[in-house]
Formats: sequence, structure tokens, C-alpha cells
Amino acid sequence: MTVGTHLEEFHGLPVFDFPDVDARVELPAADSVAWRISAPTYSDPGDELWGPRFERFLKTVDTGRVRALVVGGWDEAYENSSADIVTALIGANNRLTALEAAFLGDMTGEDCEISWIIQSDVTPLLAAYPALREFGVRGGSELAFPSVRHTGLETLVVETGGLGAEVVRGIVGSDLPALEKLELWLGTDEYGGDSTPEDLAPLLAGTAFPALRRLGLCDSVIQDAVAAAVAGAPVVARLERLDLSMGVLTDEGAAALLDGQPLTHLSHLDLSHHYLSEAMCERVRAALVPYGVTVDLSDAQVGEDDGDGDVWRYVAVAE
Repeated sequence: MTVGTHLEEFHGLPVFDFPDVDARVELPAADSVAWRISAPTYSDPGDELWGPRFERFLKTVDTGRVRALVVGGWDEAYENSSADIVTALIGANNRLTALEAAFLGDMTGEDCEISWIIQSDVTPLLAAYPALREFGVRGGSELAFPSVRHTGLETLVVETGGLGAEVVRGIVGSDLPALEKLELWLGTDEYGGDSTPEDLAPLLAGTAFPALRRLGLCDSVIQDAVAAAVAGAPVVARLERLDLSMGVLTDEGAAALLDGQPLTHLSHLDLSHHYLSEAMCERVRAALVPYGVTVDLSDAQVGEDDGDGDVWRYVAVAE
């Protein structure tokens, strides 16, 4: 996923923007698209706000056939949390009876910077929709995710410029027996990303999420430490895809990864947006590509010299 554009596909379905109140647009079949409900984040008098737009959606679309829902912007998302959105979605669970996937906060930087999006406790949505198979959320400010149990969730993606340690512990401490894909954007401490590899312990130990096959620990300012922790993590042995992209990964972290347990069973390793030397890139390729592992080493970074001999390195997504 990228924060530079709105989602174009979600849950295997094309995303369709529910139109403005005065638009004359033919609506697709309710189960053929992922419906995006969005309102201006910088609203003017007369703009239709998110709540009324959602109510109009419920009255217009055959809600019993809706499979996927994307929440885009809401009114002053940089000041107002997603709590009212969560409440509205919960209130519609007796109408959205076929809902399998939901994404909360599909905003670009022009709508609201990722670290300015004010979220809330999103776990009541999981309780309200026991048939949910895919859930995604963007924005870490005020985000809460206390440990929950959900027997159907297969994919969980949390995109932030800084993911708090308490949230990380809540996620990895959850009981999600069907979870096959987990992607966490850990971010930087400048935006609340204060987690450490120790907070990931149940996940890395393999005691959480028995069905997990795809793991992303992305966008971390401490990506070297994350890579070193992953290198010896029992969970890696049963993964098919490993994503350590978007962070401050240097030769130190890549060396730790290669010197750890074998990674030759993976089908894909994503290290894109990295700070690796060409020599280390060649070492990674030589260790894995002959075994059929697809390795993504695109978007190489060089850092910025601050003039005092220090080099500044940045995650791909922060503010």
C-alpha cells in the first residue's frame, strides 16, 4: 500500500467512491466493489459530512450484499477522532451482514497527513463484525487496540508514522487463530513509535497467530534491531513472505538477518527503501536468489550528511 494515493483495490475488489448527494452516477452492484465513504477533511459550510453521507449510503445501497467498506476522510480528521465513525459502523452491523473487509482512514497527505489522523479504539469493530476477514487502519494518533479475540480475521494491516508500544502489545497479544497476514508500520518515536523488539515477543516466538504466513514489520527507525530480532525468531520458519521494507535498514541489520536462521524457504523478502551498500545487496542476492527467493532491494537510500559528520536516515513514512 502507499499513502500517496487512495486505495484503488481492497479485498480483491475495485474501490468505488460513493458519490456526492447531487451526483448522477449509476451505482454498481453492491457486492461487486469495495465502497469508499469519504467526506472532506477540511469541510466548508454546506459540505455533506461523513455521518450524513454514511446514512445516505445505507438508504441507497443494498447493504445486505456489501462485502467491503473503505472509510476515507471525515470531518476535520486532524481534530476529530474516528470514534464516531466506529460507533456508526457498529450501529449498522445488522444491515451490513455480508461485510468481510473494512479499512479505516484511507487518506492521502493532501487529505490529512498520516500522523495527524486521529484514531480511537478500533477493536469494537471486530466484535461487531465476527465475519470480518480483513481489517486495515491508517493513523496512529490516539489509536488503541487492546487484545481481542476474533476467529475469522485473516489479514490485519496497521499503517502509521509511529505505532505506540501499548498498541503493538495489544495486537500481538490478541487471539486471532485465522490470521494469515500481519503488517505493522512501526514508524518513529517522533510520532509516537516507541515500541521495541521486546514488545513483539509473542509474535516473534511463534506462540501467537498459528496460521500466520505473511509478516510485515515495516517503516521502523530501529529496523536494524527489528531485523536482528527476526533473525532468530521461531515464527520465521513458517513464513512465506517477510517484509522489512520502508525503514532504516543498514548493513548491520542485513548482516544480522543473513547470519541468523535460513531464509531460503521464503518465496519473497521485501527490503525496499533501505540503506544497504551495494556489496551487502549482492550478499543478500547471492544468499537467497539461487534458492528461488524473490528479493526486493529497490528504492536504495543514501542518507543526508548534516555537515558535522553524522548521516541522517529516514523511514519512508513518518509525518
